[in-house]
Amino acid sequence: MSIPTEPIGSSPRPTQLIEAVRDFQGGRGTREKLDELYADALRDTIQRLEATGSPVITDGEQTKPSFATYPLHGLTNLASDGVTIPFADGHVRQLPRLVSGPFRYQTHAVSYLEAAKRYTHTPLKQAVISASALSLLYPQAGIAGYSQEQFLDDLVQEAEADIRTCLEQGAAKVQIDFTEGRLSVKLDPSGGLLRQFISLNNRVLARFSPEERRRIGVHTCPGGDRDSTHSADVDYAGLLPDLFTLDAGNIYLQLASEKDRRRVLALIKKYARPNQMIFVGVIDPINPQIESPEEVRDRVLEAAEFVPLDQLGTTDDCGFAPFSDDTSTARETAFAKIQARVAGTELAAEKLGV
Repeated sequence: MSIPTEPIGSSPRPTQLIEAVRDFQGGRGTREKLDELYADALRDTIQRLEATGSPVITDGEQTKPSFATYPLHGLTNLASDGVTIPFADGHVRQLPRLVSGPFRYQTHAVSYLEAAKRYTHTPLKQAVISASALSLLYPQAGIAGYSQEQFLDDLVQEAEADIRTCLEQGAAKVQIDFTEGRLSVKLDPSGGLLRQFISLNNRVLARFSPEERRRIGVHTCPGGDRDSTHSADVDYAGLLPDLFTLDAGNIYLQLASEKDRRRVLALIKKYARPNQMIFVGVIDPINPQIESPEEVRDRVLEAAEFVPLDQLGTTDDCGFAPFSDDTSTARETAFAKIQARVAGTELAAEKLGV
């Protein structure tokens, strides 16, 4: 396919798996049975993604507790009362709080990549959480004997290792999830917090060569969870000028659900750097209606009016279930939408003669 197309990351988990995880956390069921269901879900997800014709796939994040907290699973130096993230429908997600140092990842993303490789030869993309999101673990009151500066040094080292090991183990792409980017503009309209986040993420990216950064991307969206968002009301104009200063070779942008896509595309045209691939969202995971290939085609053709063809790719706005307990989107719906993205992108490429 001459216009590249890639998924963002998560797919809805099978209902049986979600129920088994809940039972296991409540002291019911066995670890062996749960691991069996994880393996079944992973295998089935990969087979379904391959059936869509997608040239690049993910593991669907079937075994991650969430896109944001997978490095923390099993750590003992955390408290549960960390930063809260409110969504437009009223529900809240909460991060843990670091209570002592040093900070280390308990789980690295390469473990998910290695598991997925057992079931496919299709190129795999691996999603990782951003250093800026995990920087929110450090409490405002500080930690005795462990300064914020020490924490950030440790965090950058861990974030680098998370990306590097995936690249070394053959990930076609590594995608940094930066959903807090748009949220930061809501929390601090001056843009100061956003620039702090970008500076921190660029500290991580600076540790990679230009060739390596061509395989690294950053994804931004207004946060999709349970058919709601945390920052869709924030003007993209407050994010995009700074977003494109990230030293990543690929930028994945939520766009399908934007009310004024042409305005956003004009901003992309103005601020995107010539060495960046721009993957525009042509599928809205929150909308239960399945896009037709023709609808996707038209969204790609619209984007091609603003983004040079040699920089243009397509993607989904967000993952379909970034938190493991999200049941708002049917599994069949997610794969049908992905198939529409692949088919619609191909129709657009034929129309554009590329």
